[in-house]
Amino acid sequence: MLNFIDGGVCAAQGFKAAGIHVGVKTHATWKKDVALIVSDADCAAAAVFTKNVVKAAPIHVDKAHLLDGHARAIIANSGNANACAPHGEENAEKMCAAAAKAIGCRQEDVLVSSTGVIGQTLNVQVIEEGVPALYAALEHSDAASDAAAHAIMTTDTVKKEAAVETVIGGKAVRIGGIAKGSGMIHPNMGTMLCFLTTDCAISPKMIKAALLETANVSFNHISVDGDTSTNDSCIVLANGLAGNPVITEKGEDYMAFLEAIQALCVKLAKKMASDGEGAKHLITCTVSGAASEESAETIAKSVISSTLTKAAIFGADANWGRVLCAMGYSGETFDPDQVDVHFASSAGDIAVCEKGRGLDFDEDLAKKILTEHDVEILITLGEGSGQCTCWGCDITYDYIEALNLPCFGKTRGMGLMIGIAVSDGYNKSEIAAKLIENGLLVLTAGPGMRLLPPLTITKAEMDQGLAIMEKTLKNC
Repeated sequence: MLNFIDGGVCAAQGFKAAGIHVGVKTHATWKKDVALIVSDADCAAAAVFTKNVVKAAPIHVDKAHLLDGHARAIIANSGNANACAPHGEENAEKMCAAAAKAIGCRQEDVLVSSTGVIGQTLNVQVIEEGVPALYAALEHSDAASDAAAHAIMTTDTVKKEAAVETVIGGKAVRIGGIAKGSGMIHPNMGTMLCFLTTDCAISPKMIKAALLETANVSFNHISVDGDTSTNDSCIVLANGLAGNPVITEKGEDYMAFLEAIQALCVKLAKKMASDGEGAKHLITCTVSGAASEESAETIAKSVISSTLTKAAIFGADANWGRVLCAMGYSGETFDPDQVDVHFASSAGDIAVCEKGRGLDFDEDLAKKILTEHDVEILITLGEGSGQCTCWGCDITYDYIEALNLPCFGKTRGMGLMIGIAVSDGYNKSEIAAKLIENGLLVLTAGPGMRLLPPLTITKAEMDQGLAIMEKTLKNC
């Protein structure tokens, strides 16, 4: 029987964790910025990494350290990605060496991750100097997992932590995890780190197989903003201290382990999608009746990645046409005249499209349904038995506010059609003129400006517009 429990990465036997501030993050000394996870015993280990061609230095180091399928510890920092930076791999190895010295293990038995700003040299010295204190803070406790979870956060607004317990081979087995991810989240991993620990006895070959299967139904099924990062990593350590017969092949025990780790990672993946930068809603899209599972997955990913659908959900607008539009450009072939669409939440369920045609529906009820935090888009096709669920979030005007432009105040409006207040001391007409000169069309309206993007705007065009805005006005 599968149960969710407390403890995070310290839920499993023989694992300790810690998180402290050492100085990688210089803007806030109270923010933890380095985490350490250590097993009492050698572990079977595996990892999955970003599919971005540009990969951060820690990933290259981890791939080398995982060649033998074993590891003992993970050290990770936030505040600097150690990606596209001078001395990247050298600094990543220095982090491993410092941790290994404190633990008393081989440098190759330490895995490393980083997250934060790309392109800046990592201040590895403060990490090296901080490792003794980090090691001294190690504990097998809920609080220790909490500290490690906070230490890997960047733009996250909440920590992401979970653990499960099941029975394998007559023994209680626990799996725990912490994760981070808020922006740059897209299928094939996103700006995310996830560290999993388990006391299950399982071979390196089988833990790798389980992790690959798990990533495909969890982290590869979420999207926040369409970006795939340079640092995405999901690492699992299995120390075998539960005492179950070692899992060396697929069978009943493997399937029990797979069920548990997938449940855990789906929970963590949903936490990431829900915490998307500026997000107000978790969007769950389930496609059923597709020609194949692969087809259902492609269509569901297209819907949760659709900027227009995200904006509609933010505005509590039951604009199901945007859903069909996203399905149509997914690249999958299906019969539009067989498509049914429902919106659902804890407030109810409403059919908005049947056989590809709009239905008369209660718009007040639809708005009530879409106002809830957790919103479902339920799509049924008449093609076959394929089914898939993916998770995403809405897009809000907090994206604009996150730029922290001194000349802008609060944003107001619905979806992408928003107004931006111009701060006292700044001339709205001059700001609008600068933006137009650099290729971004805006209008002055009332005390500020208004964005009126076309209904056909793409994610790439949004990013381009925000980049123009930031570059033009950062020093205004």
